[in-house]
Amino acid sequence: MASSLKRHFELLLAYALQFIKVRFAYRADFIISTGASMLATVFAFGFLVVLFGRVPRLAGWKFEEVLFLYGFSLIPFGLFNVVSLNLYNFGNDYIIEGKFDRVLLRPVATLYQVIFEVFRIESLHEVAVGLLAVWLATTRLKLAWGPLDLVLLVFFALCGAVIYVAIFLMLTCVTFWVEDRVGVHPPVWNLIAFGRYPLSIYSGFVQFVLSWIIPFGFASFYPSVRLLGRPEFRSYAWLVPLVAAAFMGMALALWNRGVRQYASTGS
Repeated sequence: MASSLKRHFELLLAYALQFIKVRFAYRADFIISTGASMLATVFAFGFLVVLFGRVPRLAGWKFEEVLFLYGFSLIPFGLFNVVSLNLYNFGNDYIIEGKFDRVLLRPVATLYQVIFEVFRIESLHEVAVGLLAVWLATTRLKLAWGPLDLVLLVFFALCGAVIYVAIFLMLTCVTFWVEDRVGVHPPVWNLIAFGRYPLSIYSGFVQFVLSWIIPFGFASFYPSVRLLGRPEFRSYAWLVPLVAAAFMGMALALWNRGVRQYASTGS
């Protein structure tokens, strides 16, 4: 077990270093893509400022609390974005173009290769901006955080990233059966924004979908409720690791079944 973990860690490091060298070979492209992504994040926070300039509270949430929620949501989302690129391109690059044949020939887990072959390192700015927003909100709310709260922040962020990976991995697996260059990611991708606002502003049906069908609420909203010390939905926070484990388990099972289903392009 120890030797296997060491080997996979060394492979991950090699993948990352090689990709970083390639990425920084085109510095202008990297700077432009990072700047565009940061600009989109700034506009999103600007929308919050405009919104709370018109309403003092949102379903009982103050501006600082929604700022905290929005900032926290960026942390797991940014971590997920770093490794998510091949999940979106899997149908086109690996199935239709036949690159998955090459993956199957290597003595390394197929999913490990697919996820860590490409990184979107510019998405790390989302993690940094999210941490900054959380710090600002915590300071303005005068929350007295202890070491446990900091540990929970990291733990919930990692669980949230796992939830995002699990959901989009399951969507990626659809391409094993239905060859499609675009895939079914875009409609679900648009739902991520719903989890960045208090779920209490939505109808019961939307809350149910974002909790138990596509659990973006467990990636951002319920952990934020616990970290903010709000009373509503507080017990749901302790379900976050269970939801992350359950959905990742389903995603891995679906992936393994899809790999067995895969038929080479023959090219």
